[in-house]
Amino acid sequence: MSSGKTILITGGAGFIGSHVVRLFITKYPGYRIVNLDKLTYAGNLENLKDVESKPNYIFEKGDILDLNFLSTLFKKYSFDGVIHLAAESHVDRSLENPVAFAETNIIGTLNLLHTAKQAWAGNWNEKKFYQISTDEVYGSAEGEALFTETTPIDPRSPYSASKASADHFVLAYHNSFGFPSVVSRCSNNYGPFHFPEKLIPLIINNIINKKPLPVYGKGENIRDWLFVEDHAKAIDLIFHNAKAGDVYNIGGNNEWKNIDVVKILCSILDKKLGRSAGESEKLITYVKDRPGHDLRYAIDSSKLQNELGWKPEVDFTTGLEKTVDWFLQNKAWLEHVTSGAYREYYSNMYSDR
Repeated sequence: MSSGKTILITGGAGFIGSHVVRLFITKYPGYRIVNLDKLTYAGNLENLKDVESKPNYIFEKGDILDLNFLSTLFKKYSFDGVIHLAAESHVDRSLENPVAFAETNIIGTLNLLHTAKQAWAGNWNEKKFYQISTDEVYGSAEGEALFTETTPIDPRSPYSASKASADHFVLAYHNSFGFPSVVSRCSNNYGPFHFPEKLIPLIINNIINKKPLPVYGKGENIRDWLFVEDHAKAIDLIFHNAKAGDVYNIGGNNEWKNIDVVKILCSILDKKLGRSAGESEKLITYVKDRPGHDLRYAIDSSKLQNELGWKPEVDFTTGLEKTVDWFLQNKAWLEHVTSGAYREYYSNMYSDR
């Protein structure tokens, strides 16, 4: 896409979304980046304080379940592309309220597809609708197998089922209408600005505060970890280079058992906080496993590497050190998030706009 394009990024105040917004704002000063976020519990505009005053950045508060709002938004900005990250994403929350996940992740995505299709009216040369999905749609990887783009979809939780359904709608729009849609499915992300309900930021926060470190089952579940900035770079490549109908897996080739990740974080933080070796490991608490907990996720991202030249740049040890350092240097952010005070930032910044 050339200079002068206007790009809608949904969920841009969230963890991954804020990194994508930051990358696009700084790398493409000729683009106009519109960040649409509902600012639910995981949407935090403090994630973007360093770029919110950039001239090519616009924030819009709104809900992708509101079709009228979306129609007005598309007319207002004449978007050339959509990068869709807005989603309910925490598996535990999906077990408590599956309906909310179906509404946001399925109907919200369908609303965006419908609105973009109407707004672009078949003239979608140079247009792109990009759905950011998850490796969880594949279910659990058996044995030594890796998920490829042709692995059968087999979701095991309401969250992954809702994302799988959304993926199908996105690709169905391409197959039915020739709509310029693409999908990527990524492994577990970690890094700065990560909301502390997911494993790595939760463990960091609890170690800092000497709270119990909850680990499901025996901690044997295996995840493929990817530094969030590497994911944002992959999104950039796919958005600009993928063909309509393409699906790409994005993975770190970096599998770890949950318990080993927790122990590494204990070791890193004990050193950085001046605690005795092994002190934080005493906080590990094994809790009852959650329903439908997939044993292993493992991504084969060779298609993305071979076709678009992407590869992860940050190794896990370096990435964890960077992540821990960021959380230790941004305790005010962490306190605002865990207390809920970050919600005041929107009203303070935008109440008179």
